[in-house]
Amino acid sequence: MSNRLVSGTAAPRLSVNKTYKLYIGGAFPRSESGRVYEVADSKGAFLANAAHASRKDVRDAVVAARKGFAGWSGATAYNRGQVLYRVAEMLEGRREQFVAEVMAQEGLPIKRATALVEQTIDRWVWYAGWTDKIATVLGASNPVAGPYFSFTVPEPSGVIGILAPQESSLLGLVSVLAPVIATGNTAVLVSSRARPLSAMTLAEVLATSDLPAGVVNILTGSPVELAPWLASHADVNGLDLTGAPEILQPELERAAASTVKRVLHAPGTEPDWTQRPELRRLRTFIEHKTVWHPVGV
Repeated sequence: MSNRLVSGTAAPRLSVNKTYKLYIGGAFPRSESGRVYEVADSKGAFLANAAHASRKDVRDAVVAARKGFAGWSGATAYNRGQVLYRVAEMLEGRREQFVAEVMAQEGLPIKRATALVEQTIDRWVWYAGWTDKIATVLGASNPVAGPYFSFTVPEPSGVIGILAPQESSLLGLVSVLAPVIATGNTAVLVSSRARPLSAMTLAEVLATSDLPAGVVNILTGSPVELAPWLASHADVNGLDLTGAPEILQPELERAAASTVKRVLHAPGTEPDWTQRPELRRLRTFIEHKTVWHPVGV
């Protein structure tokens, strides 16, 4: 019989600390580098360990995103909307966990954290509702002088690299990710380095939802280390610099230009994510295809 049971006193319990892995291709692999780093709360107390992604992990995530692109972009807009609505349902089911994480990471009181999580879920639903409206709003029927029909239709650009906001652990994250996949693109997202827990909890939600593998891939680690590889990767079609370190932005823009990427430039200071979202994030990573069709004989 152990001493603890004989004495009748309980020894202090050691908590089981979580080590978050990456989210690539619908699975949760360890980083190729084998590195992890500690994540602390707003007061400096330990929360969890997170994987420290490497260049090889970026390449693997891009391969997974490219593999998932054909199926996701080829799905009907209605089907994509239904999948995203399902994700919103699951976000609602884990609302309390997200509130706790936002409180810990951002140092917010429960009322404020709850409001941000609820707004996050509402924003995901808002973008889900746009999936079957994008073609109507951003497409066109073009008047032409001749026996033709001419239509312009929006199409997804491909694989989009996203540097998530560094301060807003959840609402900002969803505000940059949801419009990318709502328009039929796939994503490789580098989360906030200091506040990655909400991103990885979101990854757990996505992995158990109807979202196909490879549509969203989430890396944790250093944006300074990972961003240049995303910007220069020839199989990445677009780059969102919202959370890019200011010192790196010129270098990232040059690298993106060398591979002819669409770029959403960093706003300078982190936006107020509680404000009404703009259509700009839906427009940036789509391309317009114009189709001509003869009429009559």
